[in-house]
Amino acid sequence: MTYAALEQLEQALLACAACHLRQDAIGPTSYNGTPQSPLAIVGEGPGGVEDEYGVPLVGPSGQLLDKALTSVGVTRDLVYTTNIIKCRPKNNRTPTIEEGQFCALAWLDQELTLVQPKVIVALGSVALKYLLSPTARITKDRGQWFTTKYGIPAIATYHPAYLLRLIGKDLVKAKWEVYYDLKAAVEKCSELAPGYAFKSSEPPDLLAQYSERREQRIGSKQVK
Repeated sequence: MTYAALEQLEQALLACAACHLRQDAIGPTSYNGTPQSPLAIVGEGPGGVEDEYGVPLVGPSGQLLDKALTSVGVTRDLVYTTNIIKCRPKNNRTPTIEEGQFCALAWLDQELTLVQPKVIVALGSVALKYLLSPTARITKDRGQWFTTKYGIPAIATYHPAYLLRLIGKDLVKAKWEVYYDLKAAVEKCSELAPGYAFKSSEPPDLLAQYSERREQRIGSKQVK
């Protein structure tokens, strides 16, 4: 993989207006982290914060994901994070299966072909349904290994946005399940890419890192 090829793909993605979701979003979002990582995390779609910053999982869900990853010895700068859906659906609604298929066929497939991670973590139902099957269910299939169409092993776990809606014993149970799912993913990565360091001494401040991009995106929205 070359950074130049991924950068070229990213520039094409950020100019995309191929479907109706673009109309209600500031613009498409791309990825964050490093494409050199053996671990790719694939989420559902951007929320309001992500739409402003132009990258996935940097809002409340992303901050919870960071905590979950820290618990298994991972910092976000040393994994690759992307989404099935690149534009924020209006009112933060859950993307449909059809929207996921359309967007991921256009962009995610190209991304993962370039990045070639060793392991994929599917966050939530939308990612699972695209990477495994439209009939897959996150409550039934999370924690189970499957092979994607790219030939890359994947494991699904709950999306952090789901955890943010839980309370009490349900929240405790789900957090432990996410922990074990992420732990399994890191262990498999360590088998397939021995010696890779997943944790930085200084965890990244993603909001600060992408603050300039946010200013540019909000500025372009105001111009419109």
